[in-house]
Amino acid sequence: MPRYAIGDIQGCYEPLRELLRKLDFSADRDQLYLVGDLVNRGPQSLEVLRFVRALDAAARTVLGNHDLHLLAAHHDPQRKLRSGDTLQEVLAAPDCDQLLDWLIAQPLIIDDTDHGNVLVHAGLVPEWTVATAVSNATAAATALRASPREFLAQMYGNKPDRWSNARSAADRHRFTINVLTRMRYCRADGSIDLKLKGAPQNTAGGWLPWFEHASRRDAGQRVIFGHWSTLGLLQRRNLLALDTGCVWGGALTAVDMDDPDARPVQVQCKACQQPDDY
Repeated sequence: MPRYAIGDIQGCYEPLRELLRKLDFSADRDQLYLVGDLVNRGPQSLEVLRFVRALDAAARTVLGNHDLHLLAAHHDPQRKLRSGDTLQEVLAAPDCDQLLDWLIAQPLIIDDTDHGNVLVHAGLVPEWTVATAVSNATAAATALRASPREFLAQMYGNKPDRWSNARSAADRHRFTINVLTRMRYCRADGSIDLKLKGAPQNTAGGWLPWFEHASRRDAGQRVIFGHWSTLGLLQRRNLLALDTGCVWGGALTAVDMDDPDARPVQVQCKACQQPDDY
């Protein structure tokens, strides 16, 4: 059974369908692992949600920051969408409640222990083991589903910037969400910077990509992630970065997770948006 990891879709439904045709994907035989950001910025977020939900067990996804942003807009109708958001069609759809009930049930992390993989949208801080990340992600997801509006209202913000400074439950959940869905750069002590988003060669000041720290405690498993279009495709023994900027005029990328010699399969995507800071 082929298992394919696919990068950030962000509402680009036609490139997704074209990519699956190139893979000769069959829902009764194959499985997709999606690294989050199913929606937003592309033109067909509603179609993407409907399609992925309909795949049922043939598709597994983690939540990305844009997926959480959609949930926040749904559970608080007074929350204003950002310039460039393309979520209005989802929020107005007759099946919005059903789609977003499905979306909120998706995890923040997938620990694919049997195959030595862990999937997240953005990354893991060096001080976290995979078990710690799973525990923190489970706690945050449980709180999200128990009280969505309250949780999502407290989700936004860049503080605390270190796990040891997260003293309340809300702080711990916000830090967990920021690490798993927004982080690109951090320090070896686990401090994170959520404003840095450029390519590593263009970043100074002592900040390193989260995966470059020698002290990483998660290095025993391959981390598969997206979220970083300026990084692009990166394949290492214990790392697979899959955000190749589909919605920004790049490509949508799939990689066979179980074939170390497999070449990436890509479909080009027309530029729909300009990158922002979220």
